[in-house]
Amino acid sequence: MNTGLPADQGNDLTRGFVPFPTDRAEVYRRAGYWTGRPLDSILTEAAATWPDKPAVIDSAQTYTFRELDAAADRVAAGLAALGIRPGDRVLLQLPNSCQFAIALFGLLRAAAVPVMCLPGHRTAELGHFAEVSGAVALIVPDEAGGFDYRDMAGRLAAEHPSLQHVIVDGENGPFVAWSSIRDFDGPAVERAAVDPGLPALLLVSGGTTGLPKLIARTHDDYVYNAVASAQACEMTAEDAYLVALPAGHNFPLACPGMLGSMTVGAPTVFTADPSPENAFALIDKFRITVTGLVNALAKLWAQACEWEPVLPTSLRFVQVGGSRMSPEEARFILERLTPGMSQIFGMAEGMLNFTRPGDPEDVVVHTQGRPMSPHDEMRVVDESGDGVPPGEEGELLVRGPYTLNGYYRDDDANARSFSPDGFYRTGDRVRIFADGPRAGYVEVVGRIKDVIHRGGETVSATDLEDHLHTHPAIYAAAAVALPDEYLGEKICAAVVFRGKPITLAELNAFLDERGASKHARPDVLMPVRSLPTTAVGKVDKKQLVAQLTS
Repeated sequence: MNTGLPADQGNDLTRGFVPFPTDRAEVYRRAGYWTGRPLDSILTEAAATWPDKPAVIDSAQTYTFRELDAAADRVAAGLAALGIRPGDRVLLQLPNSCQFAIALFGLLRAAAVPVMCLPGHRTAELGHFAEVSGAVALIVPDEAGGFDYRDMAGRLAAEHPSLQHVIVDGENGPFVAWSSIRDFDGPAVERAAVDPGLPALLLVSGGTTGLPKLIARTHDDYVYNAVASAQACEMTAEDAYLVALPAGHNFPLACPGMLGSMTVGAPTVFTADPSPENAFALIDKFRITVTGLVNALAKLWAQACEWEPVLPTSLRFVQVGGSRMSPEEARFILERLTPGMSQIFGMAEGMLNFTRPGDPEDVVVHTQGRPMSPHDEMRVVDESGDGVPPGEEGELLVRGPYTLNGYYRDDDANARSFSPDGFYRTGDRVRIFADGPRAGYVEVVGRIKDVIHRGGETVSATDLEDHLHTHPAIYAAAAVALPDEYLGEKICAAVVFRGKPITLAELNAFLDERGASKHARPDVLMPVRSLPTTAVGKVDKKQLVAQLTS
């Protein structure tokens, strides 16, 4: 990978960062989207407005906004005493808990830049993040989910000399104890001024090929992201948000997630166990009203409403995203889990689309929402880059007040991913409805590259998966290409069955009844126990193909 950085310039935060163009930045300021606030001001203002209200809650403890604000100050002082300077990048990989929130705001309060690693990331990904970002420290748990993060941290520190500090929450061994930073009792540090146009944190991309890329989100754009998301979900101080997905991911962090909830004074409850039994108990105990789920988890929760003794009756609004739902799946969730379901189509790179509270069921079931901001710009283009007529399919290109202008320190990816006038190429195939009640709403048709080239025909994997998911014997399915000597690629349906598997002949007879194209029929049917997923909950087709061909 070409970072475009001389070796002696890797420690400068601005190197390899692509800022917003001056003219567009001024438009966003005049519109009131950008307010010049540092990201940690979300907590500062919440502590001033709702000091004694619970801010974050987990199975072990609760912090009020005042207590969380004070804890962030102590962490900032402890980090400064350790040698962390403003602008330093720090890999943050803590599980869903109050400690995650304390660490995040402590880093922001120290004017350091958290790199938002996910619990499933391992040595390859973290080493990549350390190399690209020039991170000087790593914060991890001692153990979580049966995995010893200390062993990994030791290998990373040995392989990446820039990682000068390893901070461990729990039994720390030879590393710095997180408790010594969290409970630091030395002198406070003066808050460093930050440029709101520079990165506040680095998110990671959720692609299924190659190593994840780093996404620089500025103070200006990410504050707006959190505030506007909470407004789109009509959140108030009477709500309570459950973080059931990995907290470092953009979705449960700021769409609206923890940060959006804080802007209205709503508490955030963390869980590392999103099983229906555990989650429903938390929802009942804390009267959770809003949460965000990937599609597979939402479907599991909806099914579990048939047998769980405690039901999530307080939920008023559940965002569901991560991959496209069929209308049948959307109706199932609406009927079984909550009538307040919202489809969300977004990305850590920025652009967010929501269906809103009060949208007609037809819109909620058949679309993936409309843009969050009036200044979100969307183009739908064909393979030549030319715009398609309204209502027709093509690749979605976007830019706006919270969409990145370039990946962090990745010139090669930026050359591929952006148009000459700064539109981000999402790689998603969509149509934007031109008229009727769905006008302005987006339907995600599939991925530009999520196709199978079989015998000269191009087959949409997403379209085939929509058909497969309607079969009553199928719980989950993914369509992938396998190499074939004669066809070039053959179609493989990897299927998780609800009970007794059906045969390939039975499946194709069903597809025939559905009216599916003949060239889209699977050549191979592979029953699997589960579908592998990426760290953010999407089906990992690269890993699936590797499993099927090994």
